[in-house]
Amino acid sequence: MIQATKQLNTANWPPKYDLFGVGVSATNYDEAVDATIAAAQRRESAVVSLHAVHAVVTASGESDLREQVNTFQMVAPDGQPVRWALNRLYRTGLRDRVYGPEFMLRLCAQAAADGVSIYLYGGSPDVVETLKNNLLQKFPGLEIAGYESPPFRQLSAEEDEEVVRRINNSGAGVVFIGLGCPKQDRFAFEHAGRIEGVQVCVGAAFDFHAGEKRTAPDWMQRNSLEWLFRLCQEPRRLWKRYLVTNSIFVAKFTMQSISRLWKKKQPV
Repeated sequence: MIQATKQLNTANWPPKYDLFGVGVSATNYDEAVDATIAAAQRRESAVVSLHAVHAVVTASGESDLREQVNTFQMVAPDGQPVRWALNRLYRTGLRDRVYGPEFMLRLCAQAAADGVSIYLYGGSPDVVETLKNNLLQKFPGLEIAGYESPPFRQLSAEEDEEVVRRINNSGAGVVFIGLGCPKQDRFAFEHAGRIEGVQVCVGAAFDFHAGEKRTAPDWMQRNSLEWLFRLCQEPRRLWKRYLVTNSIFVAKFTMQSISRLWKKKQPV
């Protein structure tokens, strides 16, 4: 079992398990929301990321990114194959994944109920503006302390300090990061301990809730076919992500399964 190597807070986070060298949390929606809100209420600096197959495979193949992700307080299984892998390897008994867009909505609902303000960081100017309006319409009691669309380039040191200042001065307890994988994970790692609040990396959730992209039908999500739905929508951009990384995921899972089985058969 893997634990975050940089504990920045005192919240009770779910346990992590080794999946190809990446610590993935065995958790569900309710537990993940509760742990995040508990830390957000104290504005403790923490990082929560939602990892589907692509994110897990990417982190497992890049040592520096893997080390960064393994410092996060929670890495939830955003993908049925990731959930299945945890259940198969560790018998975690997870009944559902923690899907990023759905987790974002549930977290916003609880934040509104508990008086925790949020901050939106990511997306294009139009996307983040629409996202803000849609969230306020869906959750009238939600306080959005701030929102911004970062430039599509690396920030200067001065600009970066200004971002941290704006977020911290806003008083937000939850900071949603929508920069895509792995950019958002690297951003969150670099700002861990600097941003006062829980950074929650939700990727394409910004686009989904702004109406820029369609989510897969429920039956496709339940049967791990969301990748096929998105591939049909954006074949040129996503073919490598899904066809290649899905194959790598299966290969890595097979190797880890054989390795665990072999170790069990070795004499003590």
